[in-house]
Amino acid sequence: MLSVSNITVQFVAKRLFEDVSFIVNPRGRIGLVGSNGTGKSTLLKIINGQIEADKGEIALSKHTTVGYLPQDGITYSGKSIYEEVYSAIGDIAALKEEIDDVNKELEKHPDKNSEDYLELVEKLGELQHKFEDLDGFRIKSNIEKILEGLGFHSGDFDRLTDEFSGGWQMRIALAKLLLKSPSVLLLDEPTNHLDIESLLWVEDFLKSYEGAVILVSHDRTFLDNITLKTIEIYTGKVTLYQGNYSFYIGEKQTRKDLLLKSYENQQRYLKQQTRFIERFRYKASKASNVQSRIKLLEKIDKIEIEDEESAIHFKFPPATHSGRKVLELKNVSKSYGDNLVLKAVDLEIERGEKIGLVGPNGAGKSTLARIIRGTEEIQQGKRKLGHKVDLEYYSQHQADSLDPSNTVLGILDSVAEGDIRKQLRTILGSFLFKGDDVFKSVSVLSGGEKSRLALARMLLKPSNFLILDEPTNHLDMNSKKVLMNTLNNYGGTILIISHDREFLDGIVNKIIEVKNKNIKTYLGNCSYYLMKKNEEKGEVQPAKTVNAANEPSVNGILKKTKRQKRLEAEARNTFYRKSKPIKDKISKIEKEIKEKENKLKETENIMASEDFYKNPDGVKKTNSNYKEIKELLNELYHQWMKETNKLNELESELSNA
Repeated sequence: MLSVSNITVQFVAKRLFEDVSFIVNPRGRIGLVGSNGTGKSTLLKIINGQIEADKGEIALSKHTTVGYLPQDGITYSGKSIYEEVYSAIGDIAALKEEIDDVNKELEKHPDKNSEDYLELVEKLGELQHKFEDLDGFRIKSNIEKILEGLGFHSGDFDRLTDEFSGGWQMRIALAKLLLKSPSVLLLDEPTNHLDIESLLWVEDFLKSYEGAVILVSHDRTFLDNITLKTIEIYTGKVTLYQGNYSFYIGEKQTRKDLLLKSYENQQRYLKQQTRFIERFRYKASKASNVQSRIKLLEKIDKIEIEDEESAIHFKFPPATHSGRKVLELKNVSKSYGDNLVLKAVDLEIERGEKIGLVGPNGAGKSTLARIIRGTEEIQQGKRKLGHKVDLEYYSQHQADSLDPSNTVLGILDSVAEGDIRKQLRTILGSFLFKGDDVFKSVSVLSGGEKSRLALARMLLKPSNFLILDEPTNHLDMNSKKVLMNTLNNYGGTILIISHDREFLDGIVNKIIEVKNKNIKTYLGNCSYYLMKKNEEKGEVQPAKTVNAANEPSVNGILKKTKRQKRLEAEARNTFYRKSKPIKDKISKIEKEIKEKENKLKETENIMASEDFYKNPDGVKKTNSNYKEIKELLNELYHQWMKETNKLNELESELSNA
């Protein structure tokens, strides 16, 4: 379906990655992982054809289409939301317009029995047949289903896209992509602009998506629930793991342990041989032995151990002491003009509580957080802050308060006190500012970099009550883990707005849901909250719908005539007959690939054994076998791609017949 072959990219003196190769098969589910800056987004852009690699190629099988969602930067204007999403399906939109034009001509035609009129009727039938093949009669319901799943209300459909903020603009872009339904979906951090409800909807949508998905995300739960393979980009190299993110973490550790054992064994062997060579280099009776060992050492592939990303451990300033009751809201209401956001909210927060604030976007989570902080005026009710409460607040807008003339290191140095000042570069490293990055001026930082710096600055200030609004949006997995550990060790009270389930589960012991202008409390973590929500929903019965021709259907699936059923059966039989030899060949190749992969793993285990280097002849033979197996595997991967392309082309031919 899609083949990435020997892709190499170099920026100035830095090689981003080299000889990247992998295959994406139909309905493939691949997670692309690695630290920020390793080239994940760049690789997606290369696959999408936006930028060219220095070397290598991207090959697509016939009729394969690619759709790409960047992290941000998409804006729409001049159309309603519905019109903008509808514009994504150009073929259907053009057909619909053509059908409307023919209908108008038929209505105006003076002679219903003329040859011209009959030709128009015939043309209309052909157009309607094509429209039906493209699922055109269900486009309206599909658009509405996708928009509602992404958090838009039916009242929003006719509103101009200009009225919506950047996060909602990205949802519109995602809606267009999902409606278009390309063969391969490339999604770069699609969850950044979603709330928990819409995130769960997207997750379910992608699980049943007919095409392939390549996904970049720092949401571990999202990756685990969708992906079946993981591709890691690390220090310019790409490694494939046959499982989701959790499998990748476990398997990576296993491979690392095995490689380290092999490395230690090889180093011992190399030292032994080097000592022998140095000892007998000038002894005539041992000359042949010395020469044979020198040649053997020259042929051995040296095992290299990659530098590990150092684990970062530090503690932020201890929380100051506050009273037992940290904050109280009584009968609080908030409106923006005629728009009532919160109504008669009662809330008590006690010292030491770790609270997750969740709910649909636009329900009032950030508004409630600002009311708690004391920066949002209320029309009704009372807000009371507890005794000696030192409150610190983070949102991505806090980045605007950074001094643009200061440096990254200077920003932290201006608020740090005591011994923690010795750890400032370590702290900045955990927030992805490494090496000379710490000396950059704030004025040249990107939006994401400023947000990370603002978060680090806030955590350095002495406090006992933290309010964090989407703190993980610009963090990679390692940075998120550091932040999670830091917040777990924080002795004060925490309120977090986030849609990251793993992050919330690792910190909070209470969930407050903001919905329908009020709040509801769940005494547990995010997983408990989602379980209770599912219980509250109960079983939903499939609804009957009516199609455009008023024929009954269930779940949108139209009843078929006998002739339709017969034609479909004939098509299935034709496809089965022609595809069976290709499928058999693919099955045989896959079996060979599995055997060779197992053989490769067995050989790696042999090379990791302590006795491996005791037999020089065996070392030479095993190294030779190892190279041979890898070459055979590469050839098998190529054959698999070739046969899969044949199957895809056959499928396309028969579907268009």
